[in-house]
Amino acid sequence: MNVTESVQTVLGRIRLPELGRVLTHEHVAVDFTAFYTAPPNRLTRFLNDQIKLHTLGLVKQYPYSNMYNIKFNDVETAYAVLEDLRLLRYFGGGTIVENSSHGLKRDVLLMKTLSEKTGINIIAGTGFYVAKVQNASTLNLSIENMYNVIMKEMTEGCEECSLIKTGFIGEVGTSLPIEDFERRSIQATAAAQAQLRCPVSFHPGRDSSLPAEIIRIYEEAGGDSRKAVMSHLDRTFTDKEALLEFADDTRCYCQFDLFGTECSFYQLNPLVDMLSDAQRVDYVQILRDEGKLERVLMSHDIHTKHRLVNYGGHGYAHLFNNVLPKFRMRGFSEEEIETLIVTNPKEWLFF
Repeated sequence: MNVTESVQTVLGRIRLPELGRVLTHEHVAVDFTAFYTAPPNRLTRFLNDQIKLHTLGLVKQYPYSNMYNIKFNDVETAYAVLEDLRLLRYFGGGTIVENSSHGLKRDVLLMKTLSEKTGINIIAGTGFYVAKVQNASTLNLSIENMYNVIMKEMTEGCEECSLIKTGFIGEVGTSLPIEDFERRSIQATAAAQAQLRCPVSFHPGRDSSLPAEIIRIYEEAGGDSRKAVMSHLDRTFTDKEALLEFADDTRCYCQFDLFGTECSFYQLNPLVDMLSDAQRVDYVQILRDEGKLERVLMSHDIHTKHRLVNYGGHGYAHLFNNVLPKFRMRGFSEEEIETLIVTNPKEWLFF
């Protein structure tokens, strides 16, 4: 196999055409409990138990106030994810890019099992998430130490299982402001990317100034922004002019990866009005009209139970079943839709 025409999955390298339709930012196992957020006092008793039909509406509005919901790496989650990935396969999905990096308690062995049982390609990530979720020894790692971890997992095998290699660096996390550990993490990512020419995915802190700052640090350290994805722009740029300015000033992929998340109160940044899916389509349409469609990626960033079908959520197939019809109604051609869910991911992922 010509490795320049393939990508690395948890089951080995596959040819680019085998990717099919790709979700570029998802999770199958992650521990998000560090981000628990207390609910309003009057709602506490409704959110301190497992998800039930009569509390699901509140969980959707306050997802980070239910500890069971944000523990996305237990047995119940694994079963629900398995069922959801089978549905994704049924509805035409081919690949998910699993963005659980160090600090989020990724599970590469589970990824392997899920891929074997469902036929969905899973691409695992390496690198380091935000400082808040790291232990003391990790926080003290030098740029060289982090670079060595990334290079080993990309070229030899993961720390948890040497038989499984990662296929990209991400998600590389930052806070507001960017902490020293996170700056070193970006620089280590850039050094590895410059050597491997591999894909990278960034998680920006929740402020519109962060994406440009991340790309600046990354490029100054030698990273190629053309192989970088800036995630979560649908909760970072709520001003269209700011989005266009960022797109004009950088060469990275602009990712809208919160499709399916529609809530009245965004707990992780209450000052931001969370976009609706219709508004996300608006943003993609603006970038298309500006001639930047080839730099757009889309996904759901599922990392809580309530978004899985078994818990009453939209599931991994939401984009294909419920959002692509809206693109067609807006006048997107089948070729343009193919660009968004097949061609762009393929161009980003191969190295």
